[in-house]
Amino acid sequence: MTSSTDASDATDASDPSKYRDLRDELESLTTEAFRPEHSEIDRLSTLDIAKIMNGEDATVPTAVAAQLPGIAAAIDAIAERMGRGGRLVYAGAGTAGRLGVLDASECPPTFNTDPTEVVGLIAGGSAAMTTSVEGAEDSAELAVEDLSALDLTADDVVVGVSASGRTPYAIGAVGHARALGALTVGLSCNADSALAAAADHGIEVVVGPELLTGSTRLKAGTAQKLVLNMLSTITMIRLGKTYGNLMVDVRASNEKLRARSRRIVSLATGASDEEIEAALAATDGEVKNAILTILGDVDGPTAARLLKESNGHLRAALTAAPR
Repeated sequence: MTSSTDASDATDASDPSKYRDLRDELESLTTEAFRPEHSEIDRLSTLDIAKIMNGEDATVPTAVAAQLPGIAAAIDAIAERMGRGGRLVYAGAGTAGRLGVLDASECPPTFNTDPTEVVGLIAGGSAAMTTSVEGAEDSAELAVEDLSALDLTADDVVVGVSASGRTPYAIGAVGHARALGALTVGLSCNADSALAAAADHGIEVVVGPELLTGSTRLKAGTAQKLVLNMLSTITMIRLGKTYGNLMVDVRASNEKLRARSRRIVSLATGASDEEIEAALAATDGEVKNAILTILGDVDGPTAARLLKESNGHLRAALTAAPR
């Protein structure tokens, strides 16, 4: 006996119009375009395929470069919000969501941020990092639920990430955030995307069709990673998380990072090993504070006070240090 559900599924599967609109929409996207010149790529040697793929990847930085003015404008706006206590939240599905989670997870050890300051949301939750969660990306309501759990405020920033620029989860996140007065950024890899249109700042890095038709984990994923690197890194530079190109807010949570901390203090000050150890001991291992004690000739508590008064900007604290 056939159940009503089975009959419905059978009807849907045999109905040629069921996915016609969505198929037409996908076929209009640059990231989904078919490359007939690569239709027999599986017959090439491994080295030849690698050369083609490498050549494709080499075009990504140029596509990113074309969007630098927009990326810079978004970063300035993000830094302004975070400077007054706001959070940076990435929201995406699939590869885009995983890249957001990756970027967010690397901020605490690199810039000593609290894990709540830069947050990555992926459609389907943490399980979706390693396993596909069917249907999650199609739900704008799920994005609203995920953001509601964060108690989003107008000081926060939400970056929707979607290669196609049509993913309901990413668009739903941006739309909900914007309605609450939060700053919104839409990062996609297609021109004139719904995601960019929904955001305050639309960033569209058009990398062209993929080597494997529709596989946006390739060039589109690389482009998204490059842009996310810029958004977080340059924002942190603007917030005083670096001194020149030194990661002075690095969190020394393992032996490699403890060694790196000492190297950073050395590069910034030129101090001897003995002076570096004494400075780190006087500042509970805080690299930025240790540098200030050496270059500003102040004790640990004074370094902490000066940095607090300078909102964590080492150059400003050095200027304010009594000499």
